[in-house]
Amino acid sequence: MQNPYPQPPHPDGLYRPPPSRGPREPDTGAGRFGGKRLVVGICAATALAVAAAATGVALGVRENRDRASAAAAASAADPTKPLVAGWKTVINPKHGTAFDVPPGWEVLEPEVFSGHVDDKDSEKIIIGHSAPAFYKSRWCSVDGDGDGQISDVRLANTGTKGAGGAKDPADIATKEAPTWVYAAYTQPDKSVVKADKPVAYTTKSGVEGSYVRARSSGAAATDRCAGDGQAIVFGFRNSRGDLVSWDFYGRTGVPGAVDDALIMRILSTVRLAGDPKDPGPGP
Repeated sequence: MQNPYPQPPHPDGLYRPPPSRGPREPDTGAGRFGGKRLVVGICAATALAVAAAATGVALGVRENRDRASAAAAASAADPTKPLVAGWKTVINPKHGTAFDVPPGWEVLEPEVFSGHVDDKDSEKIIIGHSAPAFYKSRWCSVDGDGDGQISDVRLANTGTKGAGGAKDPADIATKEAPTWVYAAYTQPDKSVVKADKPVAYTTKSGVEGSYVRARSSGAAATDRCAGDGQAIVFGFRNSRGDLVSWDFYGRTGVPGAVDDALIMRILSTVRLAGDPKDPGPGP
């Protein structure tokens, strides 16, 4: 994928196109992520066509379930309202999707594209998603390729993307989960990436699909920020019937790593958010 308008990094780590008097193809930029090149930038469809026995106890359980059902129903009517009190909602208008993240996460604009390029070809994007949310975006800093530029490495990342070419939700998850782990943590070694079989899953709001969990074991520590990671991808269909996916990936085996319970809680909030705004299967 060509980028005819390379730009210097913005202080906040994103790459933003300069002012323009008319329509133009937006830019993407590349940085380092734990030894793996990370693409973060502004994108549009033209640029990337490409989460017991006692009666009193029983009543309490029922009341909790009723509250959860009410929250899910409220979300269907107002997807901008988080299902978890105090959390933030992440909306991707392009795909008509939404999910929630804890308050400490950084929610970026829907137009922001975040992904990884091939270490051997900086113009080739391996995988990416839009409308991302980052966790501890300055978790670790490193000069990944020795060029004197220090890059901030985040601990975890989540977002949604299109899944053109996939057969069904399980197919999306099966293909994408190990790809995220490889692209972010193990390039050029695919042998240390393992993935589980697809698991059927329904979110709190009733979105049905399948998820796959993938992980690495033995990723090369090419720098102080590099190491093993994992990914969970949930494939489903939006209101238009397009196949899309919710993606999470993050480091493992380090202090503060996002645990499985929290990942699944985020996944449980995935929901539809109206009709998709843009056609096509791109990120």
